Amino acid sequence: MVKEILTQTQLRNLKDHKYSATGQSLIEPYFQVYWRWLIEQIPKTWAPNSITLLGLIINAVTTLLLILCSPDGVTEAPRSVYLLCALGVFIYQSLDAIDGKQARRTGTNTPLGELFDHGCDSVSTVFVALGVSISLELGRNVHWMMFNIFLGIFLFYMAHWQTYVTGTLRFSLFDVTETQVLIMSLYFFNFLFGSHIWNFQVPVLGIPLRLVMIYLSLAPAFLQFYNNIGIILKGGTGKNKSTIAGTSTIFPVFPIGIVITLAVVIAHKSPSHLFENYPCLYLLSFGLLAAKVINRLIVAHMTKSEMDLLDSGILGPLLLFLNQYFNCLINETLVLWICFFYVSQDILRYCIAVCQQICQFLEIYCFDIVTPYPVKKSSKQS
Repeated sequence: MVKEILTQTQLRNLKDHKYSATGQSLIEPYFQVYWRWLIEQIPKTWAPNSITLLGLIINAVTTLLLILCSPDGVTEAPRSVYLLCALGVFIYQSLDAIDGKQARRTGTNTPLGELFDHGCDSVSTVFVALGVSISLELGRNVHWMMFNIFLGIFLFYMAHWQTYVTGTLRFSLFDVTETQVLIMSLYFFNFLFGSHIWNFQVPVLGIPLRLVMIYLSLAPAFLQFYNNIGIILKGGTGKNKSTIAGTSTIFPVFPIGIVITLAVVIAHKSPSHLFENYPCLYLLSFGLLAAKVINRLIVAHMTKSEMDLLDSGILGPLLLFLNQYFNCLINETLVLWICFFYVSQDILRYCIAVCQQICQFLEIYCFDIVTPYPVKKSSKQS
């Protein structure tokens, strides 16, 4: 029995959805040469969604290995782990770039493919942002660590927010491909020299090198924020400049805002300094919750529907909040682990349920393009 997340109206809108994107980054044309060669090496029997998922799993596993080696974001991991993380991002980037080509190549383009692609990207963003923070040893500056991760998540959210408003995903000159190349370079740099090099105090400035890197990243981040917020405030393509779903263009800030606010407040109010002691576990828990909110935004865009304010995954952080309210009757570390497992299974169950429902409606398989979908017999035929 497939759990129904989407209404029949949403499913019909999803079926009629057409992918729309504009713009191209600076170095993407050069990578296209490699990607066109790579797709020719992939068997036509491989489902596009399988390619996407494989890339995400490799990226997540390599980052989880880094987290296990440096759960505090301070401990230097073995240099080989940084090399594995660079390889993980490269494989993810490569597979993420060719899944759409595989769909067109095999004639299996469906709205599910776009949703699956962007959904995996939302989860990957959390792991990549966390991996970068650990590589810079931002556990020594945990508040910058939180800022860095939520900045990356929020910018990714804004890209799909403006898509929800205008109906078109826009790529800038400095975008995902350039960012991924910089991240791979950072990992490789750590492989060669170790992460402790970011502790170097920069003369004159009197700050560690890691903070210089953070400050330098603020300029392109602000530019991307400025461009997206300008598009959003200009108004959408719906009635009376609303979103494509006919809803408020400003409302999407609240679902993600609730997640970020809870993360900041709970960290600040924790009597046991939960965030400071377990930064990676803490940020991974709230990051996965944010990834689910991003997924719901993408679904709202593709189904031309309204986005709900609250999410079932918020129950995890609420456990932490209520435990603090009652003077931490339960050990905060234990509650954080409960929160992590709850949020993890919540986003997994949501994604599985949505994919199953779409597959049933479109009469396709998610990870199989060879086996014919069983055609239901009508009552007259049976």
